[in-house]
Amino acid sequence: MKKTLLFAALFLGSTSLFAQHEGHNHAQEAKTVVADPKATPPIASADTKKQVETLVVKQEVHDFGKIPQGKPVTTVFEVSNSGKEPLKIANVQASCGCTTPEWDKENPIPAGGNSKITVGYNAVAEGPFTKIVTITYNENLTKVITIKGEVWKTPATSAPENKGLQDLKN
Repeated sequence: MKKTLLFAALFLGSTSLFAQHEGHNHAQEAKTVVADPKATPPIASADTKKQVETLVVKQEVHDFGKIPQGKPVTTVFEVSNSGKEPLKIANVQASCGCTTPEWDKENPIPAGGNSKITVGYNAVAEGPFTKIVTITYNENLTKVITIKGEVWKTPATSAPENKGLQDLKN
C-alpha cells in the first residue's frame, strides 16, 4: 500500500511539473519549413537584441599551476562591455566556499568600458582542482570563468636546524 501511494505521489508530482512547461508550441515545431534563400531575414525584436552577450572576458580560464597547501591565492579577470548600453554585474557566484569572487557591485560598466573581477582560492585540500565562477549580468545573462591548478601538500614539520651555520659565522 505504501509503495502504491508513493508511486501515485511521484506520478502526480512529475505530471504537475510537466504541466508547468511553457515556451514551446509543439504543434508548430512539427511543421517543416523550407527556407527561401532570397527572402530577407526577420528583424530582431527588442527582446532578441537585449539577449546579445556584451560581457567580454579577456581570459576565461586561469591556471595557478602548483600552489602550496594552506596559502590562499588570487587572480584578476579583466572584463569589458562590448555593448552600447551600461552593463550591470548583478552577481558573481563561485561553485564552492573555498573560492571567493570580488567585483564592483555598485557601478555598472559603461559602454566600451572595463572592470575587474578578483577571484581568490583558499588551497586547503591537496590535489588538482577546477573551480567554476558564474557571472550574472544584465538581469539574466551569464558567463562562466574557471580557475584551476594543483595543490601540493606542505610539510607537517619545519626544516631541520642547520648546525653548519655556526661554522660559517666564525
